[in-house]
Amino acid sequence: MNYTILVVDDERNITDVSSRYLEREGYQVLTASNGTDAIEKWKSAKPDLIVLDLMMPKKDGWQVCEEIRNEDDVPIIMLTARGEEIDRLMGLTLGADDYITKPFSPRELVLRVKAIFRRIHIGREKGNLSQTVLTFNGLSIEPEQRIAIVNGKPIELTVKEFDLLWLLASHPKQVFSRNQLLMKIWDIDYEGDTTTVTVHIRRLREKIEPTPSEPTYIKTVWGIGYKFEGSDVR
Repeated sequence: MNYTILVVDDERNITDVSSRYLEREGYQVLTASNGTDAIEKWKSAKPDLIVLDLMMPKKDGWQVCEEIRNEDDVPIIMLTARGEEIDRLMGLTLGADDYITKPFSPRELVLRVKAIFRRIHIGREKGNLSQTVLTFNGLSIEPEQRIAIVNGKPIELTVKEFDLLWLLASHPKQVFSRNQLLMKIWDIDYEGDTTTVTVHIRRLREKIEPTPSEPTYIKTVWGIGYKFEGSDVR
């Protein structure tokens, strides 16, 4: 499949190098140098993935991410300054699927992009092979549409949010450590800290739990990780 990627950064050398490496892999690449231009190109081109710098003129990456997430679950990879953990946390909280710290290798970017598209492809294949819907009290998870339905209301999830939910819900009561989830959802060669998992779990709870602070479905196993509580009611 010929995917389109939007690379957004006000540093020309980053957009040029990133474009060159991504195009070598067969991707169609669009670029933007500021947040306003990024929003316009996202609306007009509907890219399959966005690589988004945080610090930009006109609109910063946080504003762009938030605006996109209000309407679209397109995968977003954030570019953050090295060591700025608060930037990474903010980006993940707003719904970014992954992050890369600057300076970065363009080869690393290509690997991250491929990992996200691979998971999307696998998810679609599984959806085509099995139409199994997981149904719990008040919650249904539909693999074909990659959505959760909470009390009859469809809830759109990002790529990583759905993958996390599906993994946990398809293995009820099984405890997964944060490192296991990091390896399974972000791929084994992903280098990051488990805060990524924690933030995504929090976002999932905010979307599917009746009371996020007292979760019904996704339970914390203190000192280890998380598990899904609930029996399929089909």
